[in-house]
Amino acid sequence: MSENSTDVIVIGGGTGGYSTALRAAHLGLDVTLVERDLVGGTCLHRGCVPSKAMLHAAELVDGVAEARERWGVKATLEGVDWPALTATRDDIVSRNHRGVEGQLSRAGVTVVRGTATLTGPRGVRVTDAGSTGGAGVQGWTARRGIVLATGSRPRTLPGLEPDGQHVVTSDDALFAPGLPKSVLVLGGGAIGVEYASFHRSMGAEVTLVEAAERLLPLEDEDVSRQLTRALKKRGITVLTGARMLDAHRVDARRADARRVDAATGGGPGIEARVRPARGAETVIAAERLLVAVGRVPVTDGLGLAAAGLTTDARGYVPPADLSTLSTAVPGLHVVGDLLPPPSLGLAHASFAEGLLVAETLAGLPSRPVDYAAVPRVTYSSPQTASVGLSEAEARAAGYEVAANVMPLTATAKGMVHGQGGMVKAVAERGAQGRVLGVHLVGPHVSEMIAESQLAVAWDASPADIAQHVHPHPTLSEAVGETFLTLAGRGLHQHA
Repeated sequence: MSENSTDVIVIGGGTGGYSTALRAAHLGLDVTLVERDLVGGTCLHRGCVPSKAMLHAAELVDGVAEARERWGVKATLEGVDWPALTATRDDIVSRNHRGVEGQLSRAGVTVVRGTATLTGPRGVRVTDAGSTGGAGVQGWTARRGIVLATGSRPRTLPGLEPDGQHVVTSDDALFAPGLPKSVLVLGGGAIGVEYASFHRSMGAEVTLVEAAERLLPLEDEDVSRQLTRALKKRGITVLTGARMLDAHRVDARRADARRVDAATGGGPGIEARVRPARGAETVIAAERLLVAVGRVPVTDGLGLAAAGLTTDARGYVPPADLSTLSTAVPGLHVVGDLLPPPSLGLAHASFAEGLLVAETLAGLPSRPVDYAAVPRVTYSSPQTASVGLSEAEARAAGYEVAANVMPLTATAKGMVHGQGGMVKAVAERGAQGRVLGVHLVGPHVSEMIAESQLAVAWDASPADIAQHVHPHPTLSEAVGETFLTLAGRGLHQHA
C-alpha cells in the first residue's frame, strides 16, 4: 500500500466536500479529495440540479395550458419528447460536472477515486473500486485534519426496495423509464411535493400521502395551507394525517392486476392500503410509487470507530463545537448531511459549512453558520420559500408577535401570474421589533427570498425594510407592502 501525506483530506465530493476542498486550496493548503463516484454528489447528479431542470420543463408544459385557457393564445401541447427532455437535463448536469472538476483542478486539489476508510484520527485508507487484493490501495495522512462529507441516501421502506421503475426514490425517480400515468407519492416534505408537482404537470394522476397533519410540516401553517389549496386546485389528491398500511407490487399477468390496469393504462404497478385522517381505509393503485420519507446519513464502511467517533441514535455524526463543526476528535470535522439539526441538509447550507471548516483548518477566524438565516425552498408549482421562524415557533420562543399576511393577488403582478400565493412576515411587536421570519408562496418566490434572508440575519425591523422602495409592478413589492403595513404605513393594505 502506497503512503501519501497532505494537509487536508476531504472524504466525499458533494456540495459540502468540494466547497471545503476549493476554499482550503485557495487558502494555500494541500488538499486531497476522495470520492468513490462523481464529484458534485447527490445534489448535482441525482437531486437539486436535475430535478430543477425537470421542474423548469414542467413549468413550460403548464405555460402552454395557461396560454390557451387564460390568455387566449391558440396553443396546443403535442406531447413530451421524453428522450429530448432528459438529454437536455443530462447536458445541464454534465456541464456543471465538468465545471466543478475544472475548478478543483485549477485550484490544485488532488482528486482520488475510491472508497475511503478512516484508520485513525489523521489516517485514511483509499481502495479503488476495481482493485483486488492489495492493488489500488493507498494510505493517506492528513497533517491538519480530515473532513467527513459522505452525504446521505434516501430512506427506504422494508419490503418495497426501489427497483428504478415501479418503486423509486428521489435518487432515481427522474431516471426511471418514461412518464407514468399515475403516481403515488409517499411523503409530503419538500422532495415529495416537488415530485408530485412535476408528475402532475406532465399529465399523471397524482396522490400525495403525508403522515403529519399538513404538507411541509416544518414550515409555517399558512404556507402549508396555501400550498395544499394550490396543489388540490391543480388536481393532486392530497391526504394528510394519513398512514400507508402496506403496499405491494402487482404483476399485470395476475388476475388482480385489472384494477391497476384501469388506473394506469396497463403494465405492472403498485397497490397501497392507506388510512386517511378521516374516512374509510382505501386502496390506491398507481403505476409508480415514489418514496420520499426522508434521508439517512451515509457512514457505512467509513471506519468511524477507528478514529474514535460514533454516530448518534439517528445516524448523524454530531459536532462537539457547532461554531467550527469540529468533532470530539481533534482535527476531524464534519459537513453536510452527516450533521444533525440545526443543520438543514440543504446544498446551500453545505457550501457555507465547507467555507467555515476550510477557514478553520487554515487557522482563520470564521463566523459560524447562522442556520436560522438559511433560506428553505420548495420548487413546486407554486413554489414556497421561507427564512427564520414560523409564527408558531416565534410564539413558542416567547416573543410577542406581530404577523401580517398579504396575498400576491393584491398586487398587479400577482394578478398577472394568477397563481395566488402570499407574503407572510413575522416580527417582534413594537416599533423596533426585529423581523423573525418571512414566508412566501407563489410563482418564482425562490428568487425573492434573498432580501428577507438579509432582513432576518441583520436583525432588521419592519420599518427598516419599509423605507426601501420596491419596483412596481413586481411580485417583490408585496414584500415591501407587507412590511409597510407592519410599520404602520400601510398603502394598499391596512392592519
